[in-house]
Amino acid sequence: MKLQLALDLVNIPEAIELVGEVQEFVDVVEIGTPVVINEGLKAVKEVKAAFPQLTVLADLKIMDAAGYEVMKASEAGADIITILGAAEDESIKGAVEEAKKQGKQILVDMIAVKDKKTRAIELDALGVDYICVHTGYDLQAKGENSFEDLLTIKSVVKNAKTAIAGGIKLETLPEVIKAQPDLVIVGGGITSKEDKKAAAAQMQKLIKEEVTA
Repeated sequence: MKLQLALDLVNIPEAIELVGEVQEFVDVVEIGTPVVINEGLKAVKEVKAAFPQLTVLADLKIMDAAGYEVMKASEAGADIITILGAAEDESIKGAVEEAKKQGKQILVDMIAVKDKKTRAIELDALGVDYICVHTGYDLQAKGENSFEDLLTIKSVVKNAKTAIAGGIKLETLPEVIKAQPDLVIVGGGITSKEDKKAAAAQMQKLIKEEVTA
């Protein structure tokens, strides 16, 4: 089980400063969609250059022209690239094919997918690396979460790893860990804290305890 830090509301210098604070306690750094929109893939390139030991995820939420976009993110140094589960099968195939060529991984974001169980089975067969249940920012405000969806997806996938994102905090982390995802994605649960390093350390400690238990 790995801990992924999601960076959404920062520019490149802020991102590098923030990762610098928590780097020993996170496994994956996500350059969030808002950062990519504001800064471009340059953000991926600069964070990877600053922290070559960390896995960097480019949250492109690809919907089309998948092979090309995966190639570009790979060139920028991304290790994992995201595509939307709602994308066409041809787009998913294109993403997986290009990622394999580049030695990278594909994470499918299930945001807005209605029949998650059926889609997870299809995505698993298409050879994606991760399937991520994600309560989007706009639904978190209504108090929704993805724990049940995670259990549903875990019950049907045979090859892909699973991930969970959306409003995860230290208080809800034990419940998340119980569901045993491979990747736990945390944004504000770390970035909004006064002492970000301590927050990341506490989360990593809980995850490690569970793994060794």
